[in-house]
Amino acid sequence: MNRLTMPQLYATAVLAGILTTLFQVANTAALPNVVGSRQLSAALGYSQSAASAVGIFGASLAGALYAVGRAVPFAVNAASFAVSAASLRLMRVRFQVNRQDVRATSRLTNEIREGLGWLWRQPVIRFLTLISAADKVRYGAGYLLIITLARQVGASPLWIGVIFSGAAVGAMTGALVSDRATRRFPLGRIAVVMLWLGALMFPLYALAPNPMVLAAVAAAESLVAPIYAVAMTTHQLAITPDELRGRATSAVSTLTTGALSIGALAGGTLITTLGAKPLVLLCGAWLLILAFLTTANRAVRQAPPAGALPQLQATSATETADMTG
Repeated sequence: MNRLTMPQLYATAVLAGILTTLFQVANTAALPNVVGSRQLSAALGYSQSAASAVGIFGASLAGALYAVGRAVPFAVNAASFAVSAASLRLMRVRFQVNRQDVRATSRLTNEIREGLGWLWRQPVIRFLTLISAADKVRYGAGYLLIITLARQVGASPLWIGVIFSGAAVGAMTGALVSDRATRRFPLGRIAVVMLWLGALMFPLYALAPNPMVLAAVAAAESLVAPIYAVAMTTHQLAITPDELRGRATSAVSTLTTGALSIGALAGGTLITTLGAKPLVLLCGAWLLILAFLTTANRAVRQAPPAGALPQLQATSATETADMTG
């Protein structure tokens, strides 16, 4: 039989999701040891910029490869994974610092509890993680919402692709300037400004009269998220001890990914029940609440720039000693 069944597709999607999550958590946790603390925010920005560039050109490339043959895009994708794995093997850096005092027999449940406990004791990261998860609910519904709005203004499938390409261009631009913003401005100011900008721009989707304006709104609104994400991740990695980075990152990822899934599942029901434009206004009101809560949080408002964090300064001092010694 030359056909895939739905259970096979579901199993593949679940396995791919698990492996992707494991890689992303390990990648984020190891990044400070690969690039060094001074280049951390720049590396995060370039990483997000590259992901956005793939979002711009990937769909077109996939369509061209599919025209050659049905299996060609999957074969090229498999080859890209093999090249990526080989490139990781060629890296001559230590992904973790030496930790002689870590017990080799430590139970997984204890490690998870330790990571969650440490994260909960960090007021800034704890609060911003909860805010990010709440925002991801809106973000999860956003994809279907934008497609519905695009169809209501007569957008063709090609124009829908242009709208999402506009969002990818905005995200890539935001990622490119995120390093400069993270170094220059305190995390609290970035969080407050970015959330207010998102709350003010999102309702513009409901006012867009044509696909071109929708693409422009998507580009402007998507520019904000990478700056905030890079600033928050830089802060989290800078203050997290190396042995806890993987656990803390996985806790954050689990919470935000789960919220994204809930938003995606609820989006279709809410669009059917309320309509697309009322849901845009509801999401805008939700973002306003998140912006108000973040502005009112004193710990977030007083969070310093990444370069002023004690853990980051200690790491920089160690790097300097290693270079001079």
